[in-house]
Amino acid sequence: MKIRIATFNCENLFARYKFREGRETLAPNGFTINDLAFDIYDETSKQLTAKAIKEVNADIICLQEIESLPVLERFNSRFLGGMKYKYRMLIDSHDPRYIDVAILSRYPFGRIKTYRHERNKNNTWWLFSRDCLETDVDIQGETLTVYVNHFKSMIGGRDETKERRLEQTQKVAEIIDKRWKAKNYKGIFTVLGDFNDYIDSNTSLEPLIHHPGLVNTTDGLSDDEKWTHYWASGNEYRQLDFILLSKKLASINPSKLQVMRKGLPFRAEKYIGERFEGVGENHPKASDHVPIFIDLKLK
Repeated sequence: MKIRIATFNCENLFARYKFREGRETLAPNGFTINDLAFDIYDETSKQLTAKAIKEVNADIICLQEIESLPVLERFNSRFLGGMKYKYRMLIDSHDPRYIDVAILSRYPFGRIKTYRHERNKNNTWWLFSRDCLETDVDIQGETLTVYVNHFKSMIGGRDETKERRLEQTQKVAEIIDKRWKAKNYKGIFTVLGDFNDYIDSNTSLEPLIHHPGLVNTTDGLSDDEKWTHYWASGNEYRQLDFILLSKKLASINPSKLQVMRKGLPFRAEKYIGERFEGVGENHPKASDHVPIFIDLKLK
């Protein structure tokens, strides 16, 4: 048996209020807001986001930049019909833009743990503004543990934001050690998501990419094969999204990571392959990131 796991930064999967339709903002009790008066923000782009998810067709797909569980539910119901993502998970965290990590799965969740309450080393702010979401997924009697992440962005400068990102990656490494080190990292687990940094001599990802219990699925791929993000302002093509496998998973799965770029705008000229109908020069697009995925045997 094989399953497909994926990660994808959906870029601002939000809902926005239908003010232009003259909706009443308050419910009769004056407290709650009628959620039927909301709709998916930038629907044209989000239709392309859904196409990208359908194209990948993962059994478990981990998402970033999702506003809330109701938004995820609405998006799944409206745009992902037939994908059979019966199980959906999101825990609100602390990001000022309200972007969270989430999971869509065809298999049920078991143990779920959030690290949203972790503080930084100076105790001045939350360590994970977007959480490190740890979830055990029950796959026909086998348990796959997934750690979904979205680390601090490089907005404001890569060097200027490195310390915060490094502290986050160090904490994830500690989380892995606490649960798996005594077992010599022989568990079935994966650390994945938008790491918001790339690998070079100045990377903040060192605690994870060289962790003794983890294997980077892009090892051996060229830069042209593994880039997942296009930054137009700097004309840079970088790998910011990663799937790291436990040693045990990697030992029984020699297959390499796959990257699906059909939802990119045409301004990302390095990609010359097929694109989804409706993609524009700059906008609309599925996201500024692309989904990555890998097929796995669990034993």
